[in-house]
Amino acid sequence: MQPSEMVMNPKQVFLSVLIFGVAGLLLFMYLQVSIEEQHAGRVEKKREQKVTSAPPTPPVPSSISLMQRIQAQSSAFSVAKSEGWGPVNYLQPIPGIMTREKIQEHITNQNTKFHLPEDPKGKKENLNSERPTRVLTETRHSQREDQSLGKTTGLPTTKLAEKRQRTKTLFKKFNEMNWPLDIRPLNKTLVQDNKWKKTDETQEKRRSFLQEFCKKYGGVSRPQSHLFHMVSRIYVEDKHKILYCEVPKAGCSNWKRILMVLNGLAPSTYNISHDAVHYGKHLKKLDGFDLKGIYTRLNTYTKAVFVRDPMERLVSAFRDKFEHPNSYYHPVFGKAIIKKYRPNACEEALNNGSGVQFKEFIHYLLDSHRPVGMDIHWEKVSKLCYPCLINYDFVGKFETLEEDANYFLQLIGAPKELKFPNFKDRHSSDERTNAQVVRQYLKDLTRTERQLIYDFYYLDYLMFNYTTPFL
Repeated sequence: MQPSEMVMNPKQVFLSVLIFGVAGLLLFMYLQVSIEEQHAGRVEKKREQKVTSAPPTPPVPSSISLMQRIQAQSSAFSVAKSEGWGPVNYLQPIPGIMTREKIQEHITNQNTKFHLPEDPKGKKENLNSERPTRVLTETRHSQREDQSLGKTTGLPTTKLAEKRQRTKTLFKKFNEMNWPLDIRPLNKTLVQDNKWKKTDETQEKRRSFLQEFCKKYGGVSRPQSHLFHMVSRIYVEDKHKILYCEVPKAGCSNWKRILMVLNGLAPSTYNISHDAVHYGKHLKKLDGFDLKGIYTRLNTYTKAVFVRDPMERLVSAFRDKFEHPNSYYHPVFGKAIIKKYRPNACEEALNNGSGVQFKEFIHYLLDSHRPVGMDIHWEKVSKLCYPCLINYDFVGKFETLEEDANYFLQLIGAPKELKFPNFKDRHSSDERTNAQVVRQYLKDLTRTERQLIYDFYYLDYLMFNYTTPFL
């Protein structure tokens, strides 16, 4: 063959180059995967070595105090976080947290008289004690925020790193935050007359009692939920810098009307319907803010909670939700209660859930295996507002609602013409739930059942200094 005949035509040249190019690309991809696998293996090996070499959690002797136990675990958590090994679970239960029985034993041993009369002459026992440092946790909100930062594209590496660092710094600030333990004095400069002197004295006694109780027995309210959940029942009014924790069946509907007027959403409390109050979504809640917004408001706004005798509140909730037509509570709660606690229930009751008896409702409440979960209308205040974790500046009571509410409005500088409404906007023809009404409902319960209800609301009775007249 002549040399001139050995020259390949352009088509053959193109195919040869293409084949060599594909082969080179496949080789490059293989090498890249191999290098990444080797790198991942080295990283995993280093991580395992770091975990195995990390210092163990120091044991906590059973004889030391609750405060020392918490400090020991907090120290161990801090070491773990600084060394970078393993996730830090700040919600891990603390060994030796005081249960109801331990509190009662402590009370008995020290002969502590918990019910303090709200008469200024009454002498209050000092319950001063050390209070555990409260630790707040990074929440689902913040985790999503951190994940979104990792997915951000288009930002320079330095800006992304700075943003992540700011987020971590804020989390650290919350994790290490030791909220003020002392009661912040109420600003009384806006109170213009002396008729509130007795109300003010009562208010100071309530605040002091709650504060002393929480200092002494703070372990009973160790946080078991995220920060955003803890503040999910708190309403915000920015103009007058108010935080109001909603306790259903303790005047919350009219309190929301007050907040709407203060926000400029309505000229008067008397022309705001029940549906507008509860379903209008007009008011802001504290869990709708970011971490910085929550932190700032908790530490600078006036925080109020209004409570009610637990047994009265329970009966009021039952009457409202089960003795009147209700398109939610009858099918959701009523059907489940009747099915489990009423032998030989008729088909109509099983289908519509109407006609729940108070005794059946109490069986549901006290059942550790309830067929349907709890509801805010009969949930404990200690789980709605966390009064031993959030230092409330004002503690009002339903029993003196108008007086307390109008004094509070004076304290925050509300318009003079704004007064707390005293009307009942639902089932207005029904008698208000009071002590006499409660006794009528309790007469069908055994003494044991009444005692179990008290045990269920035990912390609410103690925290807010309520007696137990129905036992």
